[in-house]
Amino acid sequence: MTYDDGRIACTEEALVIRSYYFPPRDKSIRYGTIEQVRRVSMTAMSGRYRIWGSGDFIHWFNYDPDRPKKSEALVVHVSGRKIRPVITPGHPDEVAAALAAHGVNVTSG
Repeated sequence: MTYDDGRIACTEEALVIRSYYFPPRDKSIRYGTIEQVRRVSMTAMSGRYRIWGSGDFIHWFNYDPDRPKKSEALVVHVSGRKIRPVITPGHPDEVAAALAAHGVNVTSG
């Protein structure tokens, strides 16, 4: 395990998003299927107060009751998928570094 904050984990094989589905189940995304991860600032209009789910049927936020206290999100672009998981790890720099170490392209903006 290279990163684990209880909601997001980077294992040797995949990005694991906990409490992604309802009822609560984890989602595992193999690094090789991730086209890109984009770091974005969160505002009230871009999901800062979205505890779980989607507001536009494109971005899906896992359950995170602490999200309103966070200012940065990572948008995961998965090959062949319309829905983009949005994660708000406790330490976004560490997750970005772990993803990059597994060959994932991490960009800003």
